[in-house]
Amino acid sequence: MGIAIYTLTSPLHNELSVKSLTDDFLSKINLPFTFKGEDFSDYGKEDLNLIFVRTGGTENIFKQKEEIILYSAKHPVYLLASDTSNSLPASLEILSYLVQRGIKGEIIHGTSELLTSKIDKLSRIQSAANNIAHCRAVVIGKPSDWLISSGVNREIVKERLGVEIEEITISEVEEAYRKIEGEPCLTAGCDFSNKEAEKYLPGAVKIYQAIKSVIKEHNAEAFTIRCFDLLSSLKNTGCWALAKLNSEGIVAGCEGDIPAMLSMIISRAVSGVSGFQANPARIDSESGEILFAHCTVPLNMVKRYQLDTHFESGIGVGIRGFMEEGDVTLFKVAGDISRCFVSEGKLLCCQSEPNLCRTQMLIKLDNREDCNYFFREPIGNHHIIIPGRYKEILEGLLR
Repeated sequence: MGIAIYTLTSPLHNELSVKSLTDDFLSKINLPFTFKGEDFSDYGKEDLNLIFVRTGGTENIFKQKEEIILYSAKHPVYLLASDTSNSLPASLEILSYLVQRGIKGEIIHGTSELLTSKIDKLSRIQSAANNIAHCRAVVIGKPSDWLISSGVNREIVKERLGVEIEEITISEVEEAYRKIEGEPCLTAGCDFSNKEAEKYLPGAVKIYQAIKSVIKEHNAEAFTIRCFDLLSSLKNTGCWALAKLNSEGIVAGCEGDIPAMLSMIISRAVSGVSGFQANPARIDSESGEILFAHCTVPLNMVKRYQLDTHFESGIGVGIRGFMEEGDVTLFKVAGDISRCFVSEGKLLCCQSEPNLCRTQMLIKLDNREDCNYFFREPIGNHHIIIPGRYKEILEGLLR
């Protein structure tokens, strides 16, 4: 996460006086940054690039900086303004100039606490955006037939997020599976809540190996797979594979749900984990409590897990994960990036009801009114649960 600060200074101002004021102003930013001064030749190289308008009379100097104009075609321009030397008035004129040309920008001005908080948030947003850009994602098989509202506009996704989406057939995974020789045995140390799952684990591990080899071959960082097809073709599930691959840094989604996969790509860029793709199984709008469930969860999100069979089919390997109670964020972005849902709350507990998918998380939303979203305008059924609080960063990123 790199921060660079460039400066604009009118030649009419005394340099010694301006330097003293500059040093005082920049000392208020309690974050590591690189001071670039008046040289804009590498503008845009860091995650976050700030322009400190040190004095008035700098409007035309800004206008002549071609590097800024080229960079601003896809990135906002952030202006730092102090309360001395007509810094703020000049910043207002520059921002007005940008707005007239349809260029996004913002003035950062205020107390040392506000400056530090705002710059920290912006740097995290820009770092996440840079991590998402140029991501290659693969859809293995078509989206599951029941995902009738979970389409995606690939052109907009490429333009807005920089994510490229490729489609491949699920037969690639099945062929890679059949080429794997021998039966891996990894039962040592595994906690089985259902001994029936033990006989399916070697096959589940082979599915993991097969998917990993296919993803590597396509040079992808993320994928979603039409996993229910594996029940008939390989008589097993992809739940173990997705749990492992997510924990290894490859975003791995279920059921060919592309918007859910995009949400997980964003989650990983923001929080460092893919998040738990799950369905709301029960909603209590009076209390603001929602029970989410699914048969796989990233292994690096849970403190412990047990292996059971897959809920719907009763075969294969499903994951019952237990995550640490505490702050969480619910997130989902639409397939055309036109809207998103973000809500924060607390994970109260993880449950083990027999009539639901294996990993079950009971979450209480901070704002129980957010439950109405699910009843009135949901973005599909799958939503992503992220440990920690990321609402500000997610909303800022998608703006």
